[in-house]
Amino acid sequence: MLTTAPRLGPALARLLLVVAALLGTLLATAGPASAHAALTGSDPQDGAVVATAPKEVNLTFSEQVAMSDDSLRVLDPAGKRVDTGEIRDLCSNSTVRYGVALLPGLPDGTYTVAWQTVSADSHPISGAFTFSVGAPSKTAVSLPDTAVGGGLVGALYGIARYLAYAGFVVLVGGGAFVLACWPGGAAVRPVQKLVVRGWLTLTAATLALLLLRYPYTRTGELADVFDLGGLRAVLETKTGAALSSRLLLLGAAALFVAVLFGAYARRREEADHRDLTFGLALGGTVVAAGVAGTWALAEHASTGLQPGIAMPVDILHLLAVAVWLGGLATLLVALHRAPAALGRTAVERYSTLAFGAVVVLAATGIYQSWRQVGTWSALTGTRYGQLLLVKAGLVAVLLGIGWISRRWVRRLGEPAPAGDGTESGSESGSAVGTDREPVDDEPADVVDADVTEADEAAEVEAAEVDAERAEQLARQRAAVATARRKKERDADPERSGLRRSVLTEASVAVVLLAVTTVLTSTEPARTEEEAGPARTAAGAPAVPNRPVDVRLPFDTGGANGKGTVQLTLDPGRTGANALHIYVVRPDGSALDVPEVKVAFTLTAKSIGPLPVVPDRIQTGHWSASGVQLPMPGEWLMRVTVRTSDIDQTTIEKNVKIG
Repeated sequence: MLTTAPRLGPALARLLLVVAALLGTLLATAGPASAHAALTGSDPQDGAVVATAPKEVNLTFSEQVAMSDDSLRVLDPAGKRVDTGEIRDLCSNSTVRYGVALLPGLPDGTYTVAWQTVSADSHPISGAFTFSVGAPSKTAVSLPDTAVGGGLVGALYGIARYLAYAGFVVLVGGGAFVLACWPGGAAVRPVQKLVVRGWLTLTAATLALLLLRYPYTRTGELADVFDLGGLRAVLETKTGAALSSRLLLLGAAALFVAVLFGAYARRREEADHRDLTFGLALGGTVVAAGVAGTWALAEHASTGLQPGIAMPVDILHLLAVAVWLGGLATLLVALHRAPAALGRTAVERYSTLAFGAVVVLAATGIYQSWRQVGTWSALTGTRYGQLLLVKAGLVAVLLGIGWISRRWVRRLGEPAPAGDGTESGSESGSAVGTDREPVDDEPADVVDADVTEADEAAEVEAAEVDAERAEQLARQRAAVATARRKKERDADPERSGLRRSVLTEASVAVVLLAVTTVLTSTEPARTEEEAGPARTAAGAPAVPNRPVDVRLPFDTGGANGKGTVQLTLDPGRTGANALHIYVVRPDGSALDVPEVKVAFTLTAKSIGPLPVVPDRIQTGHWSASGVQLPMPGEWLMRVTVRTSDIDQTTIEKNVKIG
């Protein structure tokens, strides 16, 4: 019975369009890197009103950060810097705290604290908040609309990160596929081009990351990629050392590629070939592990829980991804560009290698997930956890498609029925339409049986006489060759089916790689959960919000029981606020009542009710200072008004706190 390959046709085209759309969406919504270190406290607090000017401003972070002279600035209402510019390291044990001294004799008003630094896993973070001396005032301070790590520089940096991962996957996976599965592939031109392009992509992306690092973490200006002073400062950081080390290792990788596609591809003696294979495998593994280690050194694995274990695990994880997905890309190229040269043995070897890579990937992924997520609630309640679930789903889809591909692999050795015009080999595959059967490790040359030497001589002679006729004949020959190759592919249903399933698998792998890139630039769920309650409004507006003004009519039902409560919450944001309450009659005159109480509740976070008992200032005027609202959100404000010993009512209003 003839085995027929599934015809995907337009369905495959639609799948590729969907994959491209998903990839574009992921990269478009990636945005600037999230804050991997969190600002968990400050002194003075955000929005605080202090009686006298403090001597210094301190910031506390959830994990270690890299501070420079300009990382912390304090600005007066006119925008003039009022700090000394000398960062003080106040860290002790597990507490990460930095401070800056203020100039003496600061006048009353609202001061802005702007900070910008780099977290231990290489991602830039920034924010701003205000505090007031004496009483709040207007401020002329304005901060850039684009957060650090965003804008054009952030977009270019994100693209370079993705290309670096893609180049690493193709370089390492392609080399592993040739050495472990298909030694003859070292002499196949399309495979050579794929691996070399992987090296070029990784090298170019690493250079781009190194040049973009300074504007990405500091200035946000693209022109600063040519700032030699900034480049020198980057090279002194952990990330700069990792990127420069990667460039050195890529030099060794270039030597590996040259030997693989040079001496190794030409070697025919079995003993020499075996020795060279062992040397390339050992050296290639060391170089690949070193390149993978440059990511582990500078990103998530280098900070947080158990870095001594996490970094080797991260290296294994990256190598497993490269072997699996890079080998898949090489297999796809071979199936499309050199199908007759690729035998069943090579595909079966890759299937076994990919299975081992998936096992390593699963084991290391489970450890990394526990380390970065921590709790089940964080898995579903944070962006990092949600992306991790998407990644796990894509891996499951890839495994399902891989199972289909294995079914096609098993059919490669099945003999075709007699008379169908095809021949199916056992270990070396089929060479349809050729005079000989290719060897598994030898690339096949396509022989045009329809064009004889006499025809070629006639064409040459015609070309000399009539150039136009020669061009026409050349086009005809190209069309014949294209039709022959298509016929050859269609006449081999097993390889055709395998090619389609591998193409689908590679399309999903592109999305998986994009999700992984976004995941590495997203704040780990464990950090977000632990720092959430104490995190201040990092990146909040640099000026206080307008006061919250509320008018609430009430009716207690008794004599003089009708009126209006007018409340003003200033500055109407997180931190300390001043509350003023005015109780007036329907005609607008002040109403003297025995008692007024207020309570605030943040229902979304299960915070509250936070009671406030204001003091009576004068007839109809009540006030409370230092009303603390710890988090932004939609707060429910309950106001209780008592107009006599037995008459009282409670009125409610939702207010937005920034």
